[in-house]
Amino acid sequence: MNASPIRHILFDLGGTLMHSCGDWAPVHARADQLLTDKLREYEIHLDDYIFRARLHEYYEQREQTLQETTYHFVLRQMLSEIGYAEVSESILRLALDAMYSVTQTNWKLEEDALSVINDLKSQNYQLGIFSNAGDDKDVQELVESFGIRPAFDFVLTSAACYYRKPHQRAFEIALAQWSIEPEKAAMVGDSLTADILGAGQLNMHTFWITRRAKFDPDEKNRINPDFSLPGLNELLPALESLNFTQNK
Repeated sequence: MNASPIRHILFDLGGTLMHSCGDWAPVHARADQLLTDKLREYEIHLDDYIFRARLHEYYEQREQTLQETTYHFVLRQMLSEIGYAEVSESILRLALDAMYSVTQTNWKLEEDALSVINDLKSQNYQLGIFSNAGDDKDVQELVESFGIRPAFDFVLTSAACYYRKPHQRAFEIALAQWSIEPEKAAMVGDSLTADILGAGQLNMHTFWITRRAKFDPDEKNRINPDFSLPGLNELLPALESLNFTQNK
């Protein structure tokens, strides 16, 4: 019996649909300064370098647990530790928004992303995004700013769903948006571990975008995507090849 054609495509965001424009160090320095400046407007004093150091601890922890406690949680916890336990949600959000107003400027949509998205939609593919990210609002705003939001059935983040790729639950939450089995969907991403290994463990089809991929030799030796593509332009032909093979 022929397999069903793949019509549902789950995309990673950073490194796949968008890329950073420059070095993150000066961007983060300006962003952290704006966050602490915003807090200072409300008589809340936090050193920006301490905040960034705590974020690095948070990064290490979430990579181990694959659980996203969010930037919001990290900031609230820090402020509570230094005597600001009663900071309102609105002030925390203003501070984080100030930070993201800087970091968002360092992201750019890949040059081939829009045309590929439009081509996939014209071929009646269903599209979704799952991004490992510490703040859901930040990701939603980025997707809106690129003008691609209408093409996607959903935009999910680990910040909103708690689980990070490659955790199985992250992919299950995404697939539940379509109410489909993993074998009927494909994952497109740049991370061999988070995107390709995670999706492959559920028997999703996997498309590795290599142009900005960072990996070590061990990853390359043990993780085998169904397709390795230099860019997004090669995605639709690869999907058509896969569907043709599955229906022979």
